[in-house]
Amino acid sequence: MTSFSTSTLEKKLSDLSNTQHSVQTLSLWLIHHRKHAKAVVQAWYKELSKARQSKRLTFMYLANDVLQNGKRKGTEFLNEFKQILPSAFQTCAQGGRVDDIKGLERLISIWTERNVYDASFLVKLHKCLGQESDSPPPEKKQKLDDEKQASTMEPPDPEDLIKALMELENSASQDAVVREKIANLPAEVQDVSLLEKIEDKETGDRLSKIVDEACLLLADYNGRLAAELEDRATISKMLAAFIQLQRDKLAESEKKLEEYKAKQEKVQLVRQELKSHLENLPDLSKLPDVGGGLAPLPSAGDLFSSGHR
Repeated sequence: MTSFSTSTLEKKLSDLSNTQHSVQTLSLWLIHHRKHAKAVVQAWYKELSKARQSKRLTFMYLANDVLQNGKRKGTEFLNEFKQILPSAFQTCAQGGRVDDIKGLERLISIWTERNVYDASFLVKLHKCLGQESDSPPPEKKQKLDDEKQASTMEPPDPEDLIKALMELENSASQDAVVREKIANLPAEVQDVSLLEKIEDKETGDRLSKIVDEACLLLADYNGRLAAELEDRATISKMLAAFIQLQRDKLAESEKKLEEYKAKQEKVQLVRQELKSHLENLPDLSKLPDVGGGLAPLPSAGDLFSSGHR
């Protein structure tokens, strides 16, 4: 692991690129040198202020990674960043693109959800963005955005959803081989106090190589875990959209069922009325037999013959 110096730090910050691997590798290096947190944060803000607008958000992502992963080791970075973050947010927001502002708001939401800083400080950061007073509070905005995205997401094809769920079986959290490698890393890689036992340069160089390899391994694995987290969030939204689609279809089916029940009731009513009407009609089979007709009228001859008598 490269030893700490301000010039080394400035070079690393200057070389920082907008990739997850670059951010996480430098974050691990900074956390390793957390006893220099004050100098790190000062250099970070200096380089952020000099950076072009499109790169400033990358510096904020680096700060986010250091804050979240460094707080497990101590509060050094939490305290030092808290002094400079309001100015950093103002610097990033001035002339920032809509995507930059959204990225900063997203950081505030993450820090709210994970209790990185207290609510009053996060509200202060939100005000540094120059947002209108009627903007949603930072702790609610991400939830609203997620709900809006879920409501507008195109319902997935069932086969695509099943495929996405099956791919999670091969995700980073299920990679037992890499997890075993990380678990078997030498104690010297994780315990700074053991560095005092190094007595010669050859041993130090050998350990430095192991530490660098461990950093790359962890950065890569953390990147995969972050990607898995995003995949799971996407699948969750896909499931929400799919469930909403099924609910809509269910509601439509229930509506049709009610319509056809109403039609069935009308047909049943007509059937009953028809049955009642038929029962009130005369039974032709019970009328007298009139099949022979009336007796024939007498002929003229019969009349005269009868009168002559």
